[in-house]
Amino acid sequence: MKVFGYREATRNLAGVLESAQRDGAAMIRSRDGKSFVVQLEGARKSVLDVEGVDLCVTTNDIVATVREGRERHG
Repeated sequence: MKVFGYREATRNLAGVLESAQRDGAAMIRSRDGKSFVVQLEGARKSVLDVEGVDLCVTTNDIVATVREGRERHG
């Protein structure tokens, strides 16, 4: 997370926002020592949010495989 001074952040708001988008968050530190975090809303995704993979497997293929497994172990 990149840290910006208050003066730099006020002069370069676009840079603060770009940094927050790129890195997930950016911090602005004021002269009196207070810190503020700028974060892109909704930027966090679930680790389970993954792209699907086309395996060319039909529902019938899956059902047949499950039935075969049940017959073997069953």
